Amino acid sequence: GAAIAAGLVLGAMGSDTGGSIRNPAALCGIAGLKPTYGLVSRFGVIPNSYSLDHCGPMAWTAADCALLLQVVAGHDPRDPTSVDRAPEDYRAALTGDIRGLKIGMVRHFWEEDLPANPEVREAMETSLDVLRDLGAICEDVRMMPMQDYYDSKVVIAESELFSVHRTDLCERPGDFGGDFLARSLPACLFSGADYVEAQRRRRILVDAMSALYEQFDVLVTAGPYGPAPRLDSHDPMAFWRKPSIATPFDVTGGPAMSICNGFSETGLPLALQIAGRPFDECTVLRVADAFERATPWRARRPDLTPGPEPERPAPYAPPTPDITLEPATQTLVDGLAARAGLTLTDSQLAFLYQAAPDVLAMADRLRHRRDWSEEPASIFRLTP
Repeated sequence: GAAIAAGLVLGAMGSDTGGSIRNPAALCGIAGLKPTYGLVSRFGVIPNSYSLDHCGPMAWTAADCALLLQVVAGHDPRDPTSVDRAPEDYRAALTGDIRGLKIGMVRHFWEEDLPANPEVREAMETSLDVLRDLGAICEDVRMMPMQDYYDSKVVIAESELFSVHRTDLCERPGDFGGDFLARSLPACLFSGADYVEAQRRRRILVDAMSALYEQFDVLVTAGPYGPAPRLDSHDPMAFWRKPSIATPFDVTGGPAMSICNGFSETGLPLALQIAGRPFDECTVLRVADAFERATPWRARRPDLTPGPEPERPAPYAPPTPDITLEPATQTLVDGLAARAGLTLTDSQLAFLYQAAPDVLAMADRLRHRRDWSEEPASIFRLTP
């Protein structure tokens, strides 16, 4: 993302499981598109989550993302999730005209579920005015609570991530960085039943989203919140404690795009997020392109004039246990770690102890009495 913003490259590819195309795009002030699951091949990408990994383009503008998508979209028999579907003419969709399009404004995401800072809120209100001025019909709409999507995503994705790296986590956990360990190790606390519950919940969320797309052409909400924080303010445990505004569109699988919609008082980018029905990248790109044409943000490039060297953040230090678990909970955590084959140092075990209350609460939220017919989203059909 930074290389694109600086003009060093015209575009790049990213992968997005919970926002990893849209997060850097938002914080670097560029455009980033997570396409529909299966539209772009994942072949050659080291897996994070088999169920949720998406690949897509990042570029300075939505128009450039459309050009990149035109090249990379299409069926690939080497990827079992790849959809056998001819790509649309994405560039031709960029007419600049969004008159009459119905836009659902998911306002509760940035106002209630994960309250944004005042600069993000102001930028969103200004952005919605721009879309109205362009002729779109904007109405407030409510999706499921953000936490519902996040619980489903984390249980699915981190369980699969732990499975991918289990051998190395058991044999050489010290070769992984602290941030990765903080996300992957606690997944050993999820059960197989938790994973199935998350997949069943995911199907409910997908069906609810499909109903919304019968009413609206696209949904609009805030992009991942800027301005970008300092590196030394990063708390790896926050991953388990608060949801992400990008995650709902990974769980439901349709296209979602982050574009710049302004700058903070400190000159750092802010972002708008546009999501569409599965395989309707054309409409998402059309709205994004029209917004970029109507606003001044694509004319503003980072100042690359050399200045004084910034203060270097302190090296990352693994956390030390700052939580006292109930004896029964600690016994459970120790037993599950041992059952998974993990042999951890005290500092590595600290990740498990610190995350355990949030991990177990997440699993508890997914446990509901469900009708037997509520099947998981991982069910597939064989083809002749």
